[in-house]
Amino acid sequence: MKITCLKSDLLNGVQIVSKAVPSKTTMPILECILIDCQTGIIKMTANDMELGIETIIKGDIEEKGIIALDAKILLEIVRKLPDNKITIQSDSSFHTIITCEKSKFDIMGKSGEDFSYLPNVEKNDSITMTQFTLKEVIRQTIFCTADNDNNKMMTGELFEIKGDTLRVVALDGHRIAIRKITLKESYEDKKVIVPGKTLSEISKILTGEADKDVDISFTDKHIVFDFDDTTVVSRLIEGNYFNVDQMISSDYETKVSVMNRDFYNSIDRATLLVKEGDKKPIIVSITDSNMELKIQSVIGSMDENIDITKTGKDILIGFNPKFLIDALKVIDDEKIDMYMVNPKAPCFIKDAEESYIYLILPVNFTVTNS
Repeated sequence: MKITCLKSDLLNGVQIVSKAVPSKTTMPILECILIDCQTGIIKMTANDMELGIETIIKGDIEEKGIIALDAKILLEIVRKLPDNKITIQSDSSFHTIITCEKSKFDIMGKSGEDFSYLPNVEKNDSITMTQFTLKEVIRQTIFCTADNDNNKMMTGELFEIKGDTLRVVALDGHRIAIRKITLKESYEDKKVIVPGKTLSEISKILTGEADKDVDISFTDKHIVFDFDDTTVVSRLIEGNYFNVDQMISSDYETKVSVMNRDFYNSIDRATLLVKEGDKKPIIVSITDSNMELKIQSVIGSMDENIDITKTGKDILIGFNPKFLIDALKVIDDEKIDMYMVNPKAPCFIKDAEESYIYLILPVNFTVTNS
């Protein structure tokens, strides 16, 4: 095999597929990127058996062939070579030479025939949205997925299609994020649970352009994202997702309208007094047209007042400040509405159309006189 590519094209391809290379594996072939130019195009693939990514890059094929190269080594070599044309040449014993200007690397590859190709997924059942929309939906929900595998469902996000509406839900046991978007056309009803890791990696690859589409296809076991010259195939999480509708309530005793930026900045300042790992709540006291924020830690204390519009009862409620910050920074509205029942019940941040809903559980706190 012998190919020549511009460094920028080769590096972009390697960076895209590297996101599907496992950090730990007992199968050395999975630590590789497959370069396949047997069919007249240069195709790069990586696959960790849960997530697979394939992309086509520009370049000249001088000799058709296939080779699997160690992903980390290939990425570092390409990254550090001069900004010029790079040639990759391998022989029948997988001996591979990478050259650029006066630099030459000599590494051993592996047989491409041993590589695990992406599963062949029939793309009958699919929806289309813009790259911008998908990237935004992921950004506005992904922080609510759980990191650990104690509950597999919480590591994924629910994609629920009803007619021309896509609802995306994430939760981690302390909070819920829900985003609803209107699709360009109506589709058959569908519910799938997509791994958070897949969505996180996709959001890094998407350009986020509003005039470029993503085709999303579903089967019983897999989801496929097609965009630009890239295909991402991921296993779905099997099982039934939580019934979030049971957790959502429209009842409230207190409604507060507050400027998003003011609220965010105040909480952000308060967290200066919280060491990482400390679970210090921010205490929110709501009365008439005022919201008072207080935080107290071993470092010191902070007290700040914000103008609000309130309907309903006064309330004193505590929150994990990080949970509030995570939600506020992904809401684009200048003014937000918060709905509360009592200091023990969930707080909802949502817009009138409920295109987004963030549920945050309050935390217990002790009022101390300072």
